[in-house]
Amino acid sequence: MTRVKICGITTPEDGVLAAELGAAAIGLVFWPGSPRAVDVPRAKAIVAALPAFVPAVGVFVNQQDEAQRIAAEVGLAAVQFHGDEPADAYRGFPVRVIKAVAVLDDRAIAEAAAVPAAAHVLLDAHDPIKRGGTGRTIDWSVAATIARQRAVILSGGLNTDNVVEAIEQVHPYAIDVSSGVELAPGKKDPHKLEALFDTLRHWEH
Repeated sequence: MTRVKICGITTPEDGVLAAELGAAAIGLVFWPGSPRAVDVPRAKAIVAALPAFVPAVGVFVNQQDEAQRIAAEVGLAAVQFHGDEPADAYRGFPVRVIKAVAVLDDRAIAEAAAVPAAAHVLLDAHDPIKRGGTGRTIDWSVAATIARQRAVILSGGLNTDNVVEAIEQVHPYAIDVSSGVELAPGKKDPHKLEALFDTLRHWEH
């Protein structure tokens, strides 16, 4: 099945449910400006509850030093930089790096190409305030152009209704879903989560 990261997890219960349904990874937001932000103690509790082979990814916005400390303390498998971090800020980072590229127009093609090959590229909606979890889709034609050049993680307003179309148009390496499976920011909806994975399984079989 298409690799799925469920982001914005704030409780061990939501993390475990996402993993049991088929998530390849879960995302924890450490940016204080997000309604989905978690602190270190809660993050550690979530990570401790996850199955052994489901990694946690930490989301940070211009917090490079903090990200390195938290990654070690919490046991993150990767960090996702969702701010204005230049490549030199995360080159040689001690854990896997995912760099978010905002897709506003076709300038995102050059921005994605500038991300070092050792890092994964995540494509998301442009929002300098929210930085993610906006519920807005991106231009899938631009995303598809980037996906033909390198592996991408597709984000931005994905939900049960549009996820198949998005994958068919973009052909991403993985998808990242947050607001599309929520009851409210930071609280996942079990029915929406189940529907998302059921939709993907039905489509792929």
